[in-house]
Amino acid sequence: MAGRLVSLDVLRGLTVAGMILVNSAAYVHYVNGFPAYPALMHSAWAGLTLADWVFPAFLFMVGVSVPMAARGRPPGIGKILARAGRLILVGLLLTNMYWLADLDAYAFRPFGVLQRIGLVYGAVALLFMATGWRTRLGIAGQILILYWPLCLIPSPDGTATDIWARGYDFVAWFDRAVLGDHAYVKGPAGYDPEGILSTLPAVAQGLIGCLVGEWLLKRPDRTGVLALAGAAMTLGGLGWGLVFPVVKDIWTSSYVLLTSGLTLLVLSALHVRLDGRDVGRGWTLATAFGVNAIAAYVLHYLASVVLAADVMKLPYAWAAPAIGGPAAALIPVLIFLALNWAAMAWLQRKGWVIRI
Repeated sequence: MAGRLVSLDVLRGLTVAGMILVNSAAYVHYVNGFPAYPALMHSAWAGLTLADWVFPAFLFMVGVSVPMAARGRPPGIGKILARAGRLILVGLLLTNMYWLADLDAYAFRPFGVLQRIGLVYGAVALLFMATGWRTRLGIAGQILILYWPLCLIPSPDGTATDIWARGYDFVAWFDRAVLGDHAYVKGPAGYDPEGILSTLPAVAQGLIGCLVGEWLLKRPDRTGVLALAGAAMTLGGLGWGLVFPVVKDIWTSSYVLLTSGLTLLVLSALHVRLDGRDVGRGWTLATAFGVNAIAAYVLHYLASVVLAADVMKLPYAWAAPAIGGPAAALIPVLIFLALNWAAMAWLQRKGWVIRI
């Protein structure tokens, strides 16, 4: 299969745009006090919103991209580890900007979004180079199956185990025991949503994406099989979620299946619609984010403080009486998203791809 699949860049771009959208909506909600649509906020614990979907969709696409990147000259172990290390390092710097500015006022946090991307990419790429698809499928399946009883192990500190309650499970306890005050969520039921043990099912999600990437390379004309697999995972995740809840914060196995299935359904539709055809400009707008995905994420993270500026609050104040608070709060968010897109579109026009 020759050429770059437009569907991958489009979906990757849409997931990055989604991450910027929900992060910005959360920023103006918690910092500016603007109301927000529930779909743009993370679930309190069990459940799935748009905000809960975009990050696992991106990790899924990280996995899809691994076999694509290895088509010509597969990267060596050194290059894989170097890229994973760079992602983790940049993530550490972003996550700990406030700590670096005032070591006494903030706690160092070792985990975060880019750190998880780096860990998942490194694990998936190394397994792709070292094992066959059946082995990787088996590893992903075993992780997802064994993660369920792992979550239900009684906490050694005597804390009651209730997987349906926020922070009352072994995975959360492990974060508290190892990370202490360095976890994102503090307190007796604290944990880190990008924490230690929950990285394992995130790796499984990347491995599922990797299997999809291999299928697209070998059998690009059999998209129907991928759509059926996506539907099966979606239904499987929903069914499993009745007993093992769909929880982003500890990346439950049902959450992995549900979000992977939904993402695969979207990817299958985009593959049929876009690849091997003349693509309209409306679709290719998303590729500006897709080609420089990590750069877009870093830029929005660094620039998010502008959302608190008075000039960004004015549109909300003007529009809220007419269209309501949640809709008006989207105006500065969409302006910020457009500014980030303009920067990435400029890089794309220049032909510059920032690789981290």
